Amino acid sequence: MNRDWIEKDFYQTLGVSKDASAEDIKKAYRKLAQKHHPDSNPGDNEAEERFKEVSEAYATLSKPDQRKEYDQVRRVASQGGFTGFGGQPGAGFGSYGGQQVRVEDLEDLLGGIGGLGDLFGFGSGGGRSQGPTRGADLQTELTISFEDAAAGVTTSVRVEGAAPCSHCGGAGAEPGTRVSTCPTCGGRGTVAQNQGFFSFSQPCPQCRGSGRLIETPCSVCRGSGTENRTRKVKLRVPAGVKEGATLRLRGKGAPGAQGGPQGDLLVKVRVAPSKTFVRKGNDLTLTVPITYSEAALGTKIDVPTLNGGVKVKIPSGTPSGRTFRVSGKGIKPERGRSGDLLVTVQVAVPQKVSKEEKRLIEELAQHETDDVRAHLR
Repeated sequence: MNRDWIEKDFYQTLGVSKDASAEDIKKAYRKLAQKHHPDSNPGDNEAEERFKEVSEAYATLSKPDQRKEYDQVRRVASQGGFTGFGGQPGAGFGSYGGQQVRVEDLEDLLGGIGGLGDLFGFGSGGGRSQGPTRGADLQTELTISFEDAAAGVTTSVRVEGAAPCSHCGGAGAEPGTRVSTCPTCGGRGTVAQNQGFFSFSQPCPQCRGSGRLIETPCSVCRGSGTENRTRKVKLRVPAGVKEGATLRLRGKGAPGAQGGPQGDLLVKVRVAPSKTFVRKGNDLTLTVPITYSEAALGTKIDVPTLNGGVKVKIPSGTPSGRTFRVSGKGIKPERGRSGDLLVTVQVAVPQKVSKEEKRLIEELAQHETDDVRAHLR
């Protein structure tokens, strides 16, 4: 948010009413943007400025949250009549609604209107101190094998970007030297500047907003406490993790400002496909080929699992495509129920047969035909 929110009527800029719908605002913007676009008006500085005004208005009104915030700011300004030191609305604060107001009361009034307090140095939530700020969250990806995803694994990821200085540990001072609280701002990072009826906060000139005085800046980071480098972050992937899951490593993100805590590291897990199994929830599926004689006579077959093999009994007369369930041999997550192994048998048909095999198959076929016809008599 900036002073333009007080000084400019974006609805008037776009030529729409204050209760215009989002679609009406979009239509108005497209029409004006096409009319005043620099490509359509080469060398016309006035059209270029008009295009910038239209774009600025649309950038605010097209976003529901910003539009709501903009409307709140304009409503407060119109109801109370912000009067600046020069007597013009929005030029700065000398009075509110024609009355002298304490700065503390003004903070309460403006601090809750998303960002208006920040415009005049009050900070979010009405506080004047900048103070420690939490670092940003960082994101990265990790690819693991199907087997590691099922069993769980301890590994590491490489993270590039801002990190606590490896020399000073993020303190900003050369190891063994002293860091003291700034006497000018008392560690707040801001000082008050008197302007008429009110005092406005601004960054402390002595500590430059950090709230600290470093006697000997770190020779590596030069007092910032951070450096850009590639670091390895160790993490444990829980058993049963699924493709696309995000793991949050608290305090492993970007460093905070002015002594604030580090952000978090968000690791998106990618699981390589298995050559043997297909995962469905916590169940595993696979297809096993068997011969015609095994399907007709019955047998026991060896079936692989994630931790060794098991024998599955195939009863006589098993049709191709039948599925057998082996309980507890699927994915075993750290939390929740273990899955099963679903084994589907597929009767394999040989592509080539010897003369002897062909003779035997023909005899079998004749017997099968005779049996079928006998049942029909």
